[in-house]
Amino acid sequence: MNASSVNVIHAVWLDPFSPIDAADRAQLDAAGISLETVSTLGDLTLALRRAHVLVIRLGDSAELLQEVQTLIAQLGHTVPVLCRVDRRRMEVAVDAMRLGALHVLSSDEWSAAAWQGAVKGLNAPELKTKSYVFVDPISQHLLALAQRVAQTDVTALLVGPTGAGKEVLARVLHESSPRAKAPFVALNCAAMPEHLIEDMLFGHEKGAFTGALKEHKGLFEQAHGGTIFLDEIGEMPMNLQAKLLRVLQEKKLNRLGGEATIDLDIRVIAATNKDLKLAIEQREFREDLYFRISTFRLRIQPLKDRPGDIVPLVAQSLARHVKGGLPFTVTAEAQVLLQSYPWPGNVRELENVVQRAVVLSGGRTISPAHLMFDDAQMDEQAMPAMPSIAAALPPTYAQAPVEPAFVAAAPVAPAATYYASVPAYGATPMAPIEMREEPAAPINLDSAVKASELQVIMAAIQSTDSRLEAAAKLGISPRTLRYKLAQMRTRGMNEGASA
Repeated sequence: MNASSVNVIHAVWLDPFSPIDAADRAQLDAAGISLETVSTLGDLTLALRRAHVLVIRLGDSAELLQEVQTLIAQLGHTVPVLCRVDRRRMEVAVDAMRLGALHVLSSDEWSAAAWQGAVKGLNAPELKTKSYVFVDPISQHLLALAQRVAQTDVTALLVGPTGAGKEVLARVLHESSPRAKAPFVALNCAAMPEHLIEDMLFGHEKGAFTGALKEHKGLFEQAHGGTIFLDEIGEMPMNLQAKLLRVLQEKKLNRLGGEATIDLDIRVIAATNKDLKLAIEQREFREDLYFRISTFRLRIQPLKDRPGDIVPLVAQSLARHVKGGLPFTVTAEAQVLLQSYPWPGNVRELENVVQRAVVLSGGRTISPAHLMFDDAQMDEQAMPAMPSIAAALPPTYAQAPVEPAFVAAAPVAPAATYYASVPAYGATPMAPIEMREEPAAPINLDSAVKASELQVIMAAIQSTDSRLEAAAKLGISPRTLRYKLAQMRTRGMNEGASA
């Protein structure tokens, strides 16, 4: 490989300790790596748009790696980072790999072979990037385990509540495995009638049944060489479970209406939100199939148990709505409210809330007033108190923009690389609504309307025995009343409202 190759790697070079000399640059040119040197993070911002890889020199810690990862995430890029570390700083090299560096090389390593190996695959034109969020420590532990499991062909069972991201984890297993370039095929076993599931999985021969005008390859055959993902496997009918067990044991199948045996080369990943052991006791699931699919179990926690993922997931969802122009910003108050909500619908509910917020905001700033939750039980029993939003977040995060992807970027080939560089915001309690004697004067029509609305609501609450009665008196539903009270709490009664 040489610098004239059409597959030249464009690398951005950041070394705060010493400039690269001509001889070392020539060595990298010979390895097919074209350098653009920068000296500040400001210069780096412009250069990242053209980079295949960012090369940085670390000193006594991996702090610079964390800074550039944060910058890359805020800019919405997915540029991998290669770190150069002094040979005597083994602990820094370990920290860099733990934080998601693409590769770590010694700072005095200049051989073409070492550098070609470090950047192998980055210039592939077919390289695609996908983004997944693994920021919370619980998620990072799960990711590390999944990447280890991915290197073998064992059958994996993913267990977790609906909407928690089981299919995302299945794709991570596939994309981190040697089968990454082969098909990934998914089927929801609860979404179709029994006869249709059987035909989709096993396929049929021409004339196998009325309407079978030509042969059809089932999903097992379509996934040949790759991975098949069976979601909600606990809902699969018992007689199909027996056929699936045979396929898993023998790695062979017969199409419907066919006699020929077809060899399979597939990896099977299954997922469920049910307690399969209880289903076995109730004779709803085969015990032998359970032990066949659960060679390795991976449990995905509900979103409320991994709060560090919430704001990055919001950022990722908002990034899908950016059609040019400025990115969305989520206020500090809205971030705390998002952290405090219990998310019974997990990631799916979060995406619904974000879509509503984009519609309601009418601009690029998401505030608590734009957050409409599916289960808006935001009263004292459902939500912990939030005494001071300003005190809940570090000063550097107040009014911080949430931009495309506080996420882990994962190239599909040659192997998945994930990083997470954004600190998690802790869930903060919510204070009860403060009752003040003197109302602040509304500064505009919107404030006046909100102040009047609050006075009417508080008057109704004080004149009735329960919030159910208050809602009826106001002519609104209890859920709407709870939502409006939650909005008032997040505003801290600072918009000219009192009772």
